[in-house]
Amino acid sequence: MNDSATLTAHTVPPRRLVWLRTEVDSWSTQGLITEEQAEQIRTRYRSEDHARSSIGRVLLLLGGGFVGIGLIWLVAAHLDALSPMTRFGAVALLWLVFLAGGEVLAARRASPPLVGAARLLAALGTGAVLFQAAQSLQVPAFEPRLVGLWAAGALLHGYLTRAYLPFLVGILTGLVWWFMQPLWDSQSGLTVVLLIGAAAVLAAGVAVLHDDRLDAFAWTWRTLAGAMALLALFVAAIPDIGGDGIDWSPWLVALLAVAGVAAVAAAVTRPGHQALEALGAVVVLAAAVLLALWSTGADSSDIDAADWAHAAISVAAYVGLAVALVALGTVREHAPLTWMAMTGLVVFTTFQSFAVFAPIVTGAWLFVVLGTVFLGTGFLVDRARRELAQALDTATDDEGATR
Repeated sequence: MNDSATLTAHTVPPRRLVWLRTEVDSWSTQGLITEEQAEQIRTRYRSEDHARSSIGRVLLLLGGGFVGIGLIWLVAAHLDALSPMTRFGAVALLWLVFLAGGEVLAARRASPPLVGAARLLAALGTGAVLFQAAQSLQVPAFEPRLVGLWAAGALLHGYLTRAYLPFLVGILTGLVWWFMQPLWDSQSGLTVVLLIGAAAVLAAGVAVLHDDRLDAFAWTWRTLAGAMALLALFVAAIPDIGGDGIDWSPWLVALLAVAGVAAVAAAVTRPGHQALEALGAVVVLAAAVLLALWSTGADSSDIDAADWAHAAISVAAYVGLAVALVALGTVREHAPLTWMAMTGLVVFTTFQSFAVFAPIVTGAWLFVVLGTVFLGTGFLVDRARRELAQALDTATDDEGATR
């Protein structure tokens, strides 16, 4: 007989844990399993929220983050007391120690927070090594290619070891490089909109490709896709944002091609409803570019019919995106998507209201109009979320009944 204490505990989303415990209680009541077996099943699963609430985990990760940032800071301070080769050797040695140490700890099944802290140090140390090498070679600091190499190294580390924290460092630094590289020589508002929308397409496509393979990575890619989609429509709705046109460059073309490949790969390998995520991101990109190209003027004191139409269509598009993200968050049990959609909708509606309504409706009436818009959009989004959740629950009950 197996001892329940020896079973490996698996973390699951809170909603799934509630469903599982309800089913286990039902199985036990019906005599399908014994009470001892039911207790073993309950012990084997725990909530993700509980698993992530360890104070020790937080302290270790904070410590790892501070040490890693400190290493980069030391590089930035030039370490004038040492020769360039000595500085590089010292930083590289520390990086190798953290890199090897994290994997040794993982092989010995050490505490996950301790392993995570060591891997975080290694991922941050990758940047320190690159910046120190660049300094020794007289390469200007903070060039986009250095940030890009750091992102590539951290992502490679994360994927090879299936480690989340190096992967997260790679995502954050890669996001910085995504915008920094094409905009290094010249900038324009429409180029920024195009890059934000393309980032949403790439992240959505990669998230779909990760489903059922690397769930934690898919979760992060999907969160990034939602954030970029909301940001793309927000920036595109700024009056006259696309007046300067697009500054085409080889890097911009390459990034758009990468995003397109990710969307096509998601559609080919995951046909059906899963491919709709990447397709939806493409639609958001197209809508954002069209809104940015629609120039209505930036004079807030002179609002005409074109300005009203631009604002109305922008709000409608944003509400549609928010509803879609709420639906996706409900289906995927991805709470951050729902909260991002609601928060983004409030911020966007406030911005549009003060940008368009304020010159016409002043004083208390402005808040009446703003409150009415909030109530209307909030009612639509919440009703859509409730109806979708009810439909999913009904489908789950029907599937259980057929079995």
